[in-house]
Amino acid sequence: MANHQSVLRKAPWLNRRSFVKLGAAATTALAAGGLSACASSGPKTTPATDPTEAGAEEEETRSPMPVDDRNITEGTWVSAACWHNCGGRCVNKVLVRDGVVVRQKTDDSHEDSAEFPQQRSCVRGHSQRNQVFSADRLKYPMKRKSWQPGGGENAHGELRGMDEWERISWDEAFELVASEFTRIAEAYGPRAFFGDGGEACKVLSLMGGFIPNWGTTSWGSWRFTAPTVGLPDGFSGGGTGINDRFDLQECDYVVALGINPAWSSAGNPSSFMLQVKQSGAKFIGIDPFYNDSYALVDADWIQCRPSTDIAFLLGVANAMLEMDDEKHLIDWGYLAKYTVGFDADSMPEGEDPEGNFKDYVLGTYDGVPKTPEWASKICGSDPQKIREVAQIVGKDNKVAILSAWANGRTHSSDSLGQVFMTVGAMGGHYGKSGHMCGISGHRYAFNGGPHLVKAGAAGQPSVKNPLAATEGMNHTQMWQGILEGSYTYCGGATAKSPGEQRDVDIKLIYHDSSARLQTADGQAMGIEAHRKVDTVVSHGMFLTTNALYSDIVLPVTSMWEVEGGFQTGGKEALFYHSKVVDPMYESKTDAQIARGLCDKLGLDATQLYALSDHQALFNQLLGATYIDEAGEEKPLLTITADDIAKWGCEGEPQEGVVALDKFISDGVYQIPRKKGDAYTFIAFKDFVDDPEANPLKTATGKMEICSQTLRDSINAIGFSTIEAVPTYIAPQEGYEATFSDFDKGIKGQYPFQVYNPHYLRRSHTVFDNVQWLRETWPNPVFLSAVDAAEKGISTGDTVLLTSPHGKCLRKASVTQRLMPGVIGLPHGAWVNVDENTGIDRAGSDNYLTGQVQSGQGTSGWNTCICNLEKYGEALPEDIDVEMRIVSAQA
Repeated sequence: MANHQSVLRKAPWLNRRSFVKLGAAATTALAAGGLSACASSGPKTTPATDPTEAGAEEEETRSPMPVDDRNITEGTWVSAACWHNCGGRCVNKVLVRDGVVVRQKTDDSHEDSAEFPQQRSCVRGHSQRNQVFSADRLKYPMKRKSWQPGGGENAHGELRGMDEWERISWDEAFELVASEFTRIAEAYGPRAFFGDGGEACKVLSLMGGFIPNWGTTSWGSWRFTAPTVGLPDGFSGGGTGINDRFDLQECDYVVALGINPAWSSAGNPSSFMLQVKQSGAKFIGIDPFYNDSYALVDADWIQCRPSTDIAFLLGVANAMLEMDDEKHLIDWGYLAKYTVGFDADSMPEGEDPEGNFKDYVLGTYDGVPKTPEWASKICGSDPQKIREVAQIVGKDNKVAILSAWANGRTHSSDSLGQVFMTVGAMGGHYGKSGHMCGISGHRYAFNGGPHLVKAGAAGQPSVKNPLAATEGMNHTQMWQGILEGSYTYCGGATAKSPGEQRDVDIKLIYHDSSARLQTADGQAMGIEAHRKVDTVVSHGMFLTTNALYSDIVLPVTSMWEVEGGFQTGGKEALFYHSKVVDPMYESKTDAQIARGLCDKLGLDATQLYALSDHQALFNQLLGATYIDEAGEEKPLLTITADDIAKWGCEGEPQEGVVALDKFISDGVYQIPRKKGDAYTFIAFKDFVDDPEANPLKTATGKMEICSQTLRDSINAIGFSTIEAVPTYIAPQEGYEATFSDFDKGIKGQYPFQVYNPHYLRRSHTVFDNVQWLRETWPNPVFLSAVDAAEKGISTGDTVLLTSPHGKCLRKASVTQRLMPGVIGLPHGAWVNVDENTGIDRAGSDNYLTGQVQSGQGTSGWNTCICNLEKYGEALPEDIDVEMRIVSAQA
């Protein structure tokens, strides 16, 4: 068997002409003999491993779409998946001619208008073919050369990430994985498995289970705090914390904390935001970075350091109290009727009246009033600007107070959602038109309310991990737990339980559908944890960070290579995607891999998949529904007896609002909207109209400015403690940690804060290998012009960032749009560690973060501190960095 080595090779990207040749060659091989044809002919049938073999002349590398390609019209338009987790998930269509994708476009299913917009894809969606047909696609199962089954010295774990690879067959791959499953299960039991993913991890569930992992992920502290005190978390439950996009146009002001849909949820949210501006609203952006979304709407910028939003909001609350006698800013009636804990008279039974929020903010008992001046020392905002915000959010203004999740991705931020809600309640900004206070992010950015259209259930069995109810390692502790052999069990992201120390001895890590090693805190420690265990298995389309540090890598299909599927587009649209090409090379779906493992283990795969994938997909079509203007849920699709016969599936004919074939062809169904229609949504309206009949899902049924549940749950975990009312707690590795003596203003070893903006080049970590995007968005580190001048750094200089946990290199981009003392390191770059120096050369944000526990187990990506210095060696442009291509060797 030929050896294959993972090489980081400079890959001048295929131009469009050579890309078509490559696609034709791959398609010809597939048509001739399916997967076996690709397997038998080996690397010669996969010219993507060598761009020069595909006819890519050096002078034509990195070419964008040539103009003449735009004139290609022959072929079949297919609705293609745009499946990555940016919050947009828009309509993508590709023109397929002779099995080759020759063009790409977006939604044209109806005329575009502000009220009824097309679901247009962004630059990331338009680069999907550069991803699906990339030169670095994994083509066949691989085994790390030095790894052998059996554990112990056989593993040679120290070579993970550096070793060569050898190609193996699928039968060999299934046999190796199954034998390790069996060996470890018999010797150590299910607690020796660490599972991270979906379909294939269900096989471990059939064998007795595995230790899962959990975290607050993108939500940060909003995940548990918000629903506990009375706010939705901004995603689950319909993201109903804010009003509908049309009602947002009734606002006079939009006060935005950490919002940037132009980068993170590219697509219609930016258009919705602009429509609010055009309706007359004034925007205020509270953020360390004056981002593109604020620039779009000409927002006033109030600088605020990362991890200090609680201090800022406490300063706002203090100023509202300070000015209320004169300006009448506070809605005392709302506070009395709908909240508990604002003042001594409204404290819950059993609580010390002196512990109320009002007296904490005024400093009545601790002697420290939380004035704008007090807040300014922490958050860096101008005290006068804090007072201006206090007046804006007063009860007589129509205000949308909106936050993204980013400010909750910080340590010790468990009171953030609570104080945010409190400021909204002080102004009475709930349950009425033009007033709102909640999360605006992901698919619900600038458009709150429940889903109006959704897919049906697939009908496959539900398989639960037997250990899920009693085990689970938090993301901020899992790598540490694997290395040290113990962790704190405290429930999950929402089901909290008192912290309990448990011993653990993980022998096998299985990565299915996540990018956990890349996206979790403490990446450097995570790499060492992967090097400790006996076996690591990963699924992947590419040699991702998970795969790079594995022993067995299993190539999976893209969503362009499966029969069909669904994505939800905000609240108003449902997307359907069809197969674009047959599965490439030897790739399989996650479900096919699970079935293959079941066969080797002698397990009954029908416990996982009682139905064929084809029938399960048809069930989702049959069960798709929409909400009509009367609020009734009805079938979405008209499906005839002929349709059912054509699909060869079980089902009954039904009447809907769109024919099955049209829905599949269009790739989208969108609820027609217009201003003033019956779908307009006002968050909290039922609660405000009748709080007795429509209590909130809190212990008291009201907004809990004093929350015993929040305090007692978090304090019982044992990572850190909070009070029942929102208070400011200096976070680990937050602003105060940049000083050796905060009170005297003496900076320490790590004088800068690092935060991680989502970036147009990627959706989290996905697309980081896409050459079109790598060239267009080069992934610099953003530096304040003030800091750059003090350090003698110019745009383009290579700089070294050093945190308590790791080091990385990036090229500087100097800007006036970032506040001094803050460094912006875009989220999601695939780590590339120089093993000689221990420095990451890719700028991976999590290589600088550590395994730090606080509160509810919140990942602290935006609480990171570092030093910054100019670096002698010039870093190459990302587009010139060698790709992770597995190439053939004789």
